[in-house]
Amino acid sequence: MINYTLTRSARKTVAIYIKDGEVEVRAPHRVPMCWIDNFVLSKNNWIQKTLSKQQAIVERKITLTSDEIKHYKTLAKAHIPKRVALFAAQMGVAPTAVKITSAMKRWGSCSSRGSINFSWRLILADDAVIDYVVVHELAHLTEMNHSERFWAIVEAVLPDYRERKRKLNELQI
Repeated sequence: MINYTLTRSARKTVAIYIKDGEVEVRAPHRVPMCWIDNFVLSKNNWIQKTLSKQQAIVERKITLTSDEIKHYKTLAKAHIPKRVALFAAQMGVAPTAVKITSAMKRWGSCSSRGSINFSWRLILADDAVIDYVVVHELAHLTEMNHSERFWAIVEAVLPDYRERKRKLNELQI
């Protein structure tokens, strides 16, 4: 059986969250323990796969030396602004600035002044994921929220954005 932390609340569904190698199950108060244990057991393959991916990412982060970080920052500064220019032209928008940062919690961000920032760590993702983050931030130049109109803009450029977003969510900063 997988070790997990159980958090009960007034929620309506049972969910499994994995972060930093820890498994947390969130469940409604009324769900019996035997049902929760069976649910976790039924998700064993997914849990193991997710834990393995996270461990590989952690090991990769640990092995990065400062020279490697400089290399990735250089790559990001060369590659990401080109993707921004390509999609900005396609979308008919123009950011006021494109910056590569050392952000640890966000892949990208867009300021109200139209400046777009990307973590250098994004360069470690594949191009489909990089393009999703670029289009996502560029869409904020038109819609500064995550409304239906925002997602329609993203989808018009990347019809498969949901799959790209799923791949991005598998990565951990």
